[in-house]
Amino acid sequence: MSKTTYFAHETAVIDDNCSIGDGSKIWHFSHIMTNSTLGENCNVGQNVVISPDVILGSNVKVQNNVSIYTGVICEDNVFLGPSMVFTNVINPRSAVNRKSEYARTIVREGASIGANATIVCGNDIGKFAFIGAGAVVTKEIPDYALVVGNPAKQLGWVSEYGHRLTFDNNNIAICPETSQQYSLNDNKVKRIA
Repeated sequence: MSKTTYFAHETAVIDDNCSIGDGSKIWHFSHIMTNSTLGENCNVGQNVVISPDVILGSNVKVQNNVSIYTGVICEDNVFLGPSMVFTNVINPRSAVNRKSEYARTIVREGASIGANATIVCGNDIGKFAFIGAGAVVTKEIPDYALVVGNPAKQLGWVSEYGHRLTFDNNNIAICPETSQQYSLNDNKVKRIA
């Protein structure tokens, strides 16, 4: 594996058989474990653990002190806030080996997970969803959903730029930053323009 296309701080540990995309940066005391994949232009902050077989798409931002365990897949443009954590077993016990029971969790394109949030394994995060700081996610989160609390509860919807959406009588909302338009039908949001 050549280190010519990405940056790794001298204190970072990168195990064998990892794939790291061009322009990615891996900072102090982080550990990228075997068979992990990082896309292009990822930024892995200080003291991050990426367990074996984890997949990160391109432009994924991983802030300091994040743990990403086996079974997690993050699509492109995902943001993982400081000290947030994933799990990979529903009922862990120190004396019971459950490596064969690791659950898969997918964080879809453009989603953001706030500082100190916990994602209980097997609960996918929809694209462009926004998980508030400290939230504990115990169920699947829809695209564009805004959730907070423990357990996480949905407060509303957000745009691709992270602004809360207010829907009119025709179930149309406009992002105040970009003027992108969104529709709400059957409790699902999608971008329409």
